[in-house]
Amino acid sequence: MRFRAKIVDLACLNHFSRVINTIAKLAKSCTLRLTVSKLYFILSDKVANGGVSMWCELCQGNFFDEFQMEGVAAECNEIYLELVPENLSRALKTAQSAKAVKIKLTNKHCPCLRVAVELPSLSSSSRIVTHDIPVGVIPRRLWSDFREPSVPDFDVSIYLPALKTMKSVVERMKNLSNSIVIEANLSGEMNLKIETDLVSVTTHFKDLGYPPWASGDGCENSAQGRDLESMTEACIDIRKLQQLLAGQQVNPTKALCNIASKRIVHFILLHEDVSLQYFIPALA
Repeated sequence: MRFRAKIVDLACLNHFSRVINTIAKLAKSCTLRLTVSKLYFILSDKVANGGVSMWCELCQGNFFDEFQMEGVAAECNEIYLELVPENLSRALKTAQSAKAVKIKLTNKHCPCLRVAVELPSLSSSSRIVTHDIPVGVIPRRLWSDFREPSVPDFDVSIYLPALKTMKSVVERMKNLSNSIVIEANLSGEMNLKIETDLVSVTTHFKDLGYPPWASGDGCENSAQGRDLESMTEACIDIRKLQQLLAGQQVNPTKALCNIASKRIVHFILLHEDVSLQYFIPALA
């Protein structure tokens, strides 16, 4: 089992660093799955974490100048590692003006991801700062626990408003309640609501539009003959939503929300070379 990779391009390095920062904000520990063409950061904390799941997918070719890996076996050319993303994020912070960053799987005293940052220096020799990040190697028999989460049949699919706007709304609401109701309809309207004994606050968004699949078959089959104005809603933990919005360092080109009534809210944030899915289960 071997893995080594190298980033030379500074823009790619900074972009990779922003992705890792986002993941560190969403997961204390996660699974890194390496394949020949992609990297996946996976969180599937069913109960302990309030059931939140995350699936983040990166095409390695858009980030790395060199990328070599040999998986556990020829027919299973993959590696699954458990790591604390905050440690990787910290290591990359030292690399903001680096000439190159090399990442390698090593096993001195325990398995580690070694991040070697080559910094520019005034003399001819360059300085190299090395970080060893402990990782756990996940045995093959457990890999099936880390499959892409299945998306339930959702009732509504809608584009999100500007994430910055949404974030400031949610941050204000967070001081008033622990839960928030997200509701949307097939006419491109979405509301964020909190209701307590003392206060009821609703923020309305209009004309958000909906993704291509929402108008064709798929989710709208069940919508045949449905009232376009009627709202589908789910009540979720407001801190989980705030965590997602506050952690965003990768400015997505598209952000979508799928709601399965009273069951789950599924967010998809797309950047040209990164996709992040985040699942927040509804509160009973």
